Amino acid sequence: MDTHKFEGEMPSDQQIAEAHQADLAAQDQHGVRFLRYWVSRDAKVVQCLVDAPDAESAARVHVETTGAGPNEIYVVEERS
Repeated sequence: MDTHKFEGEMPSDQQIAEAHQADLAAQDQHGVRFLRYWVSRDAKVVQCLVDAPDAESAARVHVETTGAGPNEIYVVEERS
């Protein structure tokens, strides 16, 4: 799970969706799968659930597609 924090004005919903689409287009080159994302306008945060071999691979896709990586990455395991 990665977290993108924004100072000032957040990107629009369209800009966020376009960034996600760019990640999807580039993910296979890095063995990464972007599964879902969540937006909190109140917290000025976007979080992405990513299936990746390591945190660096997930971050690399964001940097290549948007020019900026996440502020934080947390390794999470699915539980039910």
